[in-house]
Amino acid sequence: MSAPTPDSLLDDDLLERLRSRAADYDRRNAFFTEDLADLGERGYLRALVPIDLGGLGWDLDDVVRAQMRLAGAAPATALGVNMHLVWTGVARVLHDRGDDSLDFVLREAADGEVFAFGISEAGNDLMLFGSGTVADPQPGGGVRYSGRKIFTSLSPAWTRLGVHGLDSRSDDAPKIVYGFIDREDPDIRVLDDWDTIGMRATQSRTTVLDGAVAAPDRVVRRLDPGPNPDPFVFAIFACFELFLSSVYAGLATRALDLAIESARARVSKKTGNPRSEDPDARRRIAEAALALDAVPPQLLSLARDVSDGVDHGAFWFAKLSGVKVRTVQTAREVVERAVQVSGGGTYFDGNELGRLQRDVLAGVFHPSSEDAALTTIANAWLGPVTD
Repeated sequence: MSAPTPDSLLDDDLLERLRSRAADYDRRNAFFTEDLADLGERGYLRALVPIDLGGLGWDLDDVVRAQMRLAGAAPATALGVNMHLVWTGVARVLHDRGDDSLDFVLREAADGEVFAFGISEAGNDLMLFGSGTVADPQPGGGVRYSGRKIFTSLSPAWTRLGVHGLDSRSDDAPKIVYGFIDREDPDIRVLDDWDTIGMRATQSRTTVLDGAVAAPDRVVRRLDPGPNPDPFVFAIFACFELFLSSVYAGLATRALDLAIESARARVSKKTGNPRSEDPDARRRIAEAALALDAVPPQLLSLARDVSDGVDHGAFWFAKLSGVKVRTVQTAREVVERAVQVSGGGTYFDGNELGRLQRDVLAGVFHPSSEDAALTTIANAWLGPVTD
């Protein structure tokens, strides 16, 4: 039996069920428990796991399509699941290149484990290239992590957390050490501190590590601080930027659809005609459609390039950070145009487009930031600035 496609797995009935819950999750600031159960039952968390390891065998561009589709129904659910997909995506990219160091991620995802992304730290604009978390090497090769991770999506549900920290004690120090820790570790505390204006159902809470242990076989990289050519770093960056961008592309597509529905349903008291015939409404919808039309082909093309091992050389990081910034900017513009067309009703609690207007704001807080992306792009085209 062939694996389901993104359209068949995320069929209209499932998407409508997810959409029907989104407003309630948002209102209650609640985790998307039922959504995660539905997606898990369909095999969505195994999407990137090769078929011979018990998964669906999807490629990265399949996940891009799926995440756009999912985000059109439930953006916060898509953003939360995204972090699990990033780790399985990293493992898949390495697996396809003959590196089995993260194959345990694929096997455990196939068995139902849920992976979360524990990289972000308050004030750490180095992201992958530095860490304020202490990675204390242990006898036998394990590592104890002590620090505080923020924006840990899937906080109520994850069972495995991928983290990084700085080892300053070993003979080859300093090293950025990446490892995976288990939820049952007694030295992990998850704070109940997620109360934001948007993307509320992700429940991306703060995670405190008080010496949580990554076992020796779960320590996956020891890298020099700073930019690093290791395929592991590239895979994280590629999957994170592409899948994240897909969420905002899907959100924007839904916003455009809602604007079109509103324009057709609203009738002008002045002319007696539907707003869909009003020149200003038509122009705004056309502007939104024009901008959005360029986004999916870029995401799908770059995702396919990653899967196919295309060599963009020094321009890879520029392309990936650029598509993230461009997608989020476009999504915000599309939502703004949609709100202008749809009118003051979007300002009321419970309005779907009003919720999308809050959700899309989160895009600017995800790496890469606009400033970081522009620096990366300038370095790719001009070379680094002389020290």
